[in-house]
Amino acid sequence: QVQLVESGGGLVQAGGSLRLSCAASGFTFGRYGMAWFRQAPGKEREFVAAIRWTGGSTYYADFVKGRFTISRANAENTVYLQMNSLKPEDTAVYYCAADRTFGVPSDYPGDIDYWGQGTQVTVSS
Repeated sequence: QVQLVESGGGLVQAGGSLRLSCAASGFTFGRYGMAWFRQAPGKEREFVAAIRWTGGSTYYADFVKGRFTISRANAENTVYLQMNSLKPEDTAVYYCAADRTFGVPSDYPGDIDYWGQGTQVTVSS
């Protein structure tokens, strides 16, 4: 059974930091590109960051460049999202995603193979 379990969300003040984790099981983690998406109330799910299966290449949405860092530990089947300098507009449910590709992980939700259940991040002003 495939599972992606996110943790680390919560309430933080603007300018603060959070580190999200996503523990994967039920599939060969090292053969998947991994990504984070987010969805705010009333908005569509949007791409945040992605990392290739080797961990050697990362990709970011413009609105998080320089503030967020994605990483992965293949030996632990875990992907992380370090979020610094958080802003109120970062408030959303953050989803972990797995894309079966050895290429660049997709930034389109329709291409994703597996999703986590999401973790709420709330940034107060």
